Amino acid sequence: MTTVVFACVHNAGRSQMAAAFFNRWVNPSKARAISAGTQPGEHVHPEVVAVMRDRGIDLAAAKPQELTTELASQAQWLITMGCGDQCPAVPGARRDDWPLEDPKGKPRERVGEIRDDIEARVKQLISANGWS
Repeated sequence: MTTVVFACVHNAGRSQMAAAFFNRWVNPSKARAISAGTQPGEHVHPEVVAVMRDRGIDLAAAKPQELTTELASQAQWLITMGCGDQCPAVPGARRDDWPLEDPKGKPRERVGEIRDDIEARVKQLISANGWS
C-alpha cells in the first residue's frame, strides 16, 4: 500500500482537493492519500467546499491537520503545493512540488480552474504509477 501525502500551508484548499480526488480515483488496494499543512487552518475554505461539491465531493466536514514528521514518515510520496522549505524532508519518499495558486479568497471561476488543474495532475499521477 502506497501512501501519498499532499501538503500545502493551511491544508484548507489545494491539498484537501488533491487528496479527495486521489482517494476518489485510486484503486484503494494500491494506494491512499492523506492531506496536511504546515500551518493548518481552522476549516476548509468555503470557496473550495463549493467547487468540490460541483464534482460530487463534500469537504464541508474535512478538518485541516498539521503535517508532522510522524505523519510525513508514513508517506512513500510527498507532494507539496506552496509550503516550500517548511515542508519536512521525508527520507526515502519520492517528492514532487506542484506550483499551484492558493485558492483562498479567489473568485469561484478561478477556484474551479485550480480544482480542474489539481484533478488532472492527480489523474496523471495515478495513471503514471499504475494505481488505478
